[in-house]
Amino acid sequence: MKEESGQEEKWICDKCKEKLELHKVKVSYLGGNFEVELLKCPKCNNVFISEDLALGKMLEVEKGLEDK
Repeated sequence: MKEESGQEEKWICDKCKEKLELHKVKVSYLGGNFEVELLKCPKCNNVFISEDLALGKMLEVEKGLEDK
């Protein structure tokens, strides 16, 4: 769930109703481990990956890794 106040967007965990916070998160894919900063719920630790990130940068990285 997204809340907008002025220019700033605030994402809220649908499960816990807590404001998501930026945290370093470990991501694994095709045997590679990466540490990236993503929005994460401080209560249940669910991570939010935006559609833009999933279809943009992550897709580019995925294709690059699969080509190796």
